Amino acid sequence: MILSPTKSITALALLAVLYCPYAAAQAKPARPHRSAKSKPAPTKHSETVTLVGAGDIASCKDPEGARATAALIDKIPGTVFAAGDLAYEKGSSADFQNCYGPSWGRFKDRTRPALGNHEYALPGPATAYFQYWGAQAGPVGKGYYSLNLGAWHIIALNTNCTAEGVGGCASGSPEETWLKEDLAAHPNVCILAYGHHALFSSGIFKSHAVHPELKALWQDLYAAHADLILAGHEHSYERFAPQDPDGHSDPQNGIREIVVGTGGRSHDLLGIPLPNSELRDWSTYGVLKLTLAPGSYTWEFIPAGGASFHDSGSGICRNVQPSL
Repeated sequence: MILSPTKSITALALLAVLYCPYAAAQAKPARPHRSAKSKPAPTKHSETVTLVGAGDIASCKDPEGARATAALIDKIPGTVFAAGDLAYEKGSSADFQNCYGPSWGRFKDRTRPALGNHEYALPGPATAYFQYWGAQAGPVGKGYYSLNLGAWHIIALNTNCTAEGVGGCASGSPEETWLKEDLAAHPNVCILAYGHHALFSSGIFKSHAVHPELKALWQDLYAAHADLILAGHEHSYERFAPQDPDGHSDPQNGIREIVVGTGGRSHDLLGIPLPNSELRDWSTYGVLKLTLAPGSYTWEFIPAGGASFHDSGSGICRNVQPSL
């Protein structure tokens, strides 16, 4: 039978309607093309970041130590922490310009400083320090502030509790109140804090090494499941196992403290090790490099000048929730 042109078109249209759903059902879905260019960039909370630094750094009387540690940081990208006593002897404008500037000053734009006692050596509330650092040092006169790096919340403390304008570090003091509020505003994150003085240290002179006035700050950080506290003041290196604010071993919830007053000023002898002190050295300049990943961290003490002392390890973030 021969169909007319009009009927032929009608028949072809009917076949197309009947066939298309069948063809669509049989066809395999096309796979999207994936390339390096189309891969989503990591969010800030999925980045692994580097924090590197030390305390007790630069003196014009003996600049070689600071030059040696600065040479290490030259090769390490990331954020620099400077844990107090940055510019000896008195933290003056001249000390910052002439002593700190030629060595660690070249990292100024990526440094987040903390105040040491030598920054308060001249009359006035660390005026030259705040002038040198500007907004990087936090609110003028206070010297404590926080920032976020990757998945980590970083807190710079002012541990000069009796210095002019600080108002102490006890419970209810301006800094302790700020710290508690800052921690409450950043729940469920990895936490690292640093300042100049340490609550725990095996330094030979206990009045210089151990600072119980910091206990309230430690208690707040412990309650918030902080992971690390870094300090200087003692011109030595000392790593503690995780412990609570009373100095009791606490592998599950304790804070690991690392004293790294090794920036280049001089060396201090260490005495009898305190409980939970895991490793000590008082004869090596160097920097502490921290690799902060979502949920974990590693540390590495890198010695200056080819010295042999070295330290490294890893830990987990206390606030990370286990995967279900």
